[in-house]
Amino acid sequence: MIDTNQRKAGIVLVAVSAIVFSSAGVFTNGVSTDPWEIIFWRGAAAATFTLIYLVLRGALLAEIRAFNKPAFFVTLMMAAGTAAFIPAFKLSSVANVALIYAAAPFIAAGLSWVFIKELPTTRVILASLAALLGVFIIVSASFGDSQLKGDFLALFMTLMMSGTMVVYRKFPSTTAALPAALSSIVLLPFALAFGDPLVVQNHELPILIAFGLVFAVASVTLSEGARRLPSAETALLSTLEMPLAPVLAFLILSEVPTSSAILGGAIIFLAVVWSQRLNAKH
Repeated sequence: MIDTNQRKAGIVLVAVSAIVFSSAGVFTNGVSTDPWEIIFWRGAAAATFTLIYLVLRGALLAEIRAFNKPAFFVTLMMAAGTAAFIPAFKLSSVANVALIYAAAPFIAAGLSWVFIKELPTTRVILASLAALLGVFIIVSASFGDSQLKGDFLALFMTLMMSGTMVVYRKFPSTTAALPAALSSIVLLPFALAFGDPLVVQNHELPILIAFGLVFAVASVTLSEGARRLPSAETALLSTLEMPLAPVLAFLILSEVPTSSAILGGAIIFLAVVWSQRLNAKH
């Protein structure tokens, strides 16, 4: 039985994480900086803030000692996902990327079925098929359009992040904060090789550093909240990000979602809520 205060704290932490994560597209498309420069400064700031957090908690040595092979693979997948995540926003719309990513729990269910022989329930299978239909509707609107590359990068990012969910499902004791920091550090040499972080405009640098702080806060609040709630409830609360990201993009960037994004997103959202509704009660 989960302590009531712990549960309330978990709900607040996961909700804060979803709200904060929903701002990623606004940060990315709100600056003229190229993707590799964004990856560099966001990553440098996020890694710094996360490591400071671990030091202040006195948890850094424990995280280092707990860093094992599953944590290594999580680090690589998170790095690959981030490398696709940022340019996806530049090449597609915030709504498309956010709505495609909303299918991650179902892709994770499929990967779990294949790699760790965890059979999904009939409810999850049906919801997964509906979510894939939603993704197809969103992506189909980009066929023959320059947004298609961004949509596929969003799909790749979703696949990578789903892979991390499977690792944590198979090896639940795998550390969380250090792989998040290291995944940012891993990308720094690539960003230096393929981009030119030193040419970033001075007025945009504080925005990119704030992006790193936001990413670090979102990662930490999600991991802390997930420890206090059943995984089904965590997944359900995390879907707050999906409707918030397009709304923020509309309010701040005046980016209007396409009718296909709205329809596909609605199907995915309903699939997520329906798949988790009964589980969240337990």
